[in-house]
Amino acid sequence: MDEYWQAPIAYHVDTYPASRSTPGDVCLLEAERLTARDLGDTKKSELIETRAEHVGRELALAHVLLDRPLGIRLLTEPYRGYA
Repeated sequence: MDEYWQAPIAYHVDTYPASRSTPGDVCLLEAERLTARDLGDTKKSELIETRAEHVGRELALAHVLLDRPLGIRLLTEPYRGYA
């Protein structure tokens, strides 16, 4: 790998030494988690907003979804399983 890619990789690894997951890994796992909770069906729900917050060394993710049949917004509980 050239130097250009080594810098962001080193930054991620140095900042989060206990976690080797990449942002792409987290997105994929989060999509799978929401789908398992029956929140991935685009006919039933629409993702409006994702909120990310660092809590210590963990990343907490919460989502605002639009329940299409009811026309209401739902807020998921923050999930921290990506440490």
